[in-house]
Amino acid sequence: MDVLDLGAPVRALPDEAPLAMPVQNLHAAPARTPRPASTPPRMGLRRLLVIGSAAAMTMEAAREMHLVLGANGPTLLEAAILTIFVTLFAWIALALVSSLCGFVSLLAGGAERALPDAAADLPRTALLMPAYNEQPARIMATLAVMHADLVRLGVEQRFDFFILSDTTDPDAWVAEEAAYLALRQQAGAARIFYRRRPKNTERKAGNIGDWVRRWGGAYPQFMILDADSIMTGECVVRLAAALAGAPDVGLIQSLPVIVGGQTLFARMQQFAGRVYGPMIAHGIAWWHGPDGNYWGHNAMIRTQAFAEAAGLPVLPGRKPFGGPVMSHDFVEAALIRRAGWAVYMLPGLSGSFEESPPSLTELSVRDRRWCQGNLQHIAVLPARGLHWVSRMHLLMGIGSYITAPLWLLFIVLGIMISLQARLTLPDYFPAGPSLFPRWPAVDPVRSMWVFAATMAVLLGPKLLAWFALMLRPQDRRGCGGVVRSFLSVLVETVLAGLLAPVSMLSQSAAVVTILAGRDGGWQPQQREDGRMPFRDTLRHYLPHTLTGLGLALVSWLVSVPLLLWMSPVVLGLALAAPLAACTARRGAGQALRRLGLLQTPEEAHPPLVLQGLQRMQPHFVQPAEDAVARLLSDPALMAAHRAMLPPPRRRGDPFDPVQLLVLAKLDEMGSVADTVTLTRAERAAVLADAEGLRRLENLMKAAVQPMQAAFTRDQQS
Repeated sequence: MDVLDLGAPVRALPDEAPLAMPVQNLHAAPARTPRPASTPPRMGLRRLLVIGSAAAMTMEAAREMHLVLGANGPTLLEAAILTIFVTLFAWIALALVSSLCGFVSLLAGGAERALPDAAADLPRTALLMPAYNEQPARIMATLAVMHADLVRLGVEQRFDFFILSDTTDPDAWVAEEAAYLALRQQAGAARIFYRRRPKNTERKAGNIGDWVRRWGGAYPQFMILDADSIMTGECVVRLAAALAGAPDVGLIQSLPVIVGGQTLFARMQQFAGRVYGPMIAHGIAWWHGPDGNYWGHNAMIRTQAFAEAAGLPVLPGRKPFGGPVMSHDFVEAALIRRAGWAVYMLPGLSGSFEESPPSLTELSVRDRRWCQGNLQHIAVLPARGLHWVSRMHLLMGIGSYITAPLWLLFIVLGIMISLQARLTLPDYFPAGPSLFPRWPAVDPVRSMWVFAATMAVLLGPKLLAWFALMLRPQDRRGCGGVVRSFLSVLVETVLAGLLAPVSMLSQSAAVVTILAGRDGGWQPQQREDGRMPFRDTLRHYLPHTLTGLGLALVSWLVSVPLLLWMSPVVLGLALAAPLAACTARRGAGQALRRLGLLQTPEEAHPPLVLQGLQRMQPHFVQPAEDAVARLLSDPALMAAHRAMLPPPRRRGDPFDPVQLLVLAKLDEMGSVADTVTLTRAERAAVLADAEGLRRLENLMKAAVQPMQAAFTRDQQS
């Protein structure tokens, strides 16, 4: 038995409805994929406008930069910096043009017109909550609140919840089960199920794939949540209705709004996502159309499309490039589109929320994993049959990390050019035939204009988003009004500008280590608090500080004006440790909140589901306790734990060597106290095996029986 039904005593799991999910061959050409019938008109013209405008801007910027660097023919160094400049400018130019389109679409209300109404006859839908060594209180509170909101709408009978645990820590596993039992008691007759995989092969993608293969046949569609996400009942119902009413659509992605930020860093991310995010998302949706992307959660997926097209292969070669696909969501969206299904984003649909890392340090931990996953997409790019927009998504994911070392290289080359100009005397009258003198190559006036234009392209989307906010009265008031929202944009821009060089260096180091063959693994995300001892912060950011001081020294030796130009980068890197420590503090974040800065509508007036989440979460908090001791001291929890174990090993199934070893160790132990010598993997193996549990109980009885006999003798005497 793996699954508990909340509406009945502990019993067998619902009948499985197997669904085939073949592994996709990336090297075989699929059948020609038809254009989805739901494709908006003139989609080709939209893409031509966006990409053509970005290309025209980039060509003009390249021409100007060429005139700045090489009026008399660029040197090899100047050619290198020109190439990098053009690459980076194309990146930000595309973002600007897409944002301009989003600005127009947002004000015109185009995305809102496409929103579906709630349908009365919804298909049966599964809501999947994957978990991997997470705090169970947040997960169970999320499901309790979402279930209550669906009950309020009167549609709870159409939705089943599945907690899909991949937890490997035995203490977290038992706490997860105890919290689940509390959820079962709180939710009454809800259809909420729990399943833990003994082996978390292929991580999250394997977890979802296991559910599809076992139960997918019973559900026409399903939604994937994340451990830090929550959605309103209305949002869930509208997504379910949208997918049910569009037979050619395989996936619909909502736009999650970041909420719950307490630290200064989290509130920065929250404000930026809330103010800039809608415009960016509207632009992407406008020109991506049916060839959209997928961000891994808060999306409604057609089970047939996912099963037929999204079975991910194990990539050949060693890690970090080989092995299971880490950033699976981009690849799943590309394969679903390759099979002829549409993939859409609905940026105008409200009620979808998530949380962000509480600190820059935690963001860098997540970034390291995402960096490896996105670079792994290099092996997916040559896959046959992918739509060109899907390849563009993969390239943009790769580029989001490759641009970091490019920016760093651009800075270094810029210093080298300045140094070259400082040390090399200009040759006004070169030897040999020449009609004109050879003047200095760098044009300072033109370079100033190029810099100003680049900053305008880089910061333009933020200003556009603020203008769009001003035209939405409810959101404007929720962000503190005209003055406070503008001050918040300035605060966020300055802090983000100082932190950007720190992230640039961290991402550059991640790219280098990954390309060198180092696997970063998969660490659970710290979601609650970003604080760490300042000594550890100093140690963590020592390379950034030394780099910043080194750049400052070199720039000063070249010229004082160069140091002034480099000051944002130098300051950000040199002050990396205090910046990271300050922005990770709740006090700093709450101080700005009291001033009305970095405020969002969801923070000023929390939706009911967010209020409910705060109320419910304390009810599911579990004590930090040893799993073995807790199970042996709680018979009801032990009984439930036994019921949720997978079926016993069948004849012919492979043996688990860790399980065999730990059973032998248990035979040699004299008491339960000796189990503290077991490793985490060994304790998990004991708790996952009925025979291991029986031997633990025998050890407990062996310790209790002498005490009971002594007590009986004392009573008789």
